[in-house]
Amino acid sequence: MNFNSNQRSKVIQGLRSFKDTLPTKVKKLLKQKGEVYSELIENWRMFVGDELFSLSYPKKYLSSNKFRKSVLEVMVKRGHEVELEYSKKNIVDKINSFFGYDLISTLKVYTFDRKDEKLKSVKKSNSKINLGEIKNKKIENSLKEFAKVYKEKND
Repeated sequence: MNFNSNQRSKVIQGLRSFKDTLPTKVKKLLKQKGEVYSELIENWRMFVGDELFSLSYPKKYLSSNKFRKSVLEVMVKRGHEVELEYSKKNIVDKINSFFGYDLISTLKVYTFDRKDEKLKSVKKSNSKINLGEIKNKKIENSLKEFAKVYKEKND
């Protein structure tokens, strides 16, 4: 197992920081924040409630370092910023209690118009799939449910 080079080059008497005692591979795994962001997206409705869920979504999670505290950037539909501002503290408390430690220090709120809501990288496909041609009934039913939810969300 490779150990952190800082750990071996310095001899420190007394207490060492926890990060210096970890192996390099474990340290890299802890730095990955993708799992945190995916958990935030999956449980966003629980954190903000049904009303704000349809008006907002988490944009980016920035973990803490020496220069800043941990920040969650949230996109909210223009005109509903005040509702999110008033519930900021409650949302941060719910997220931190869900993860079991102080994951987020602050929320930054950014607004978007209805036009900006759809991602530019996603292009609409002109090809249409006939669901009757799909032989597997489970896949067919899943696609029907997905299409129904997708239409409701985008209309």
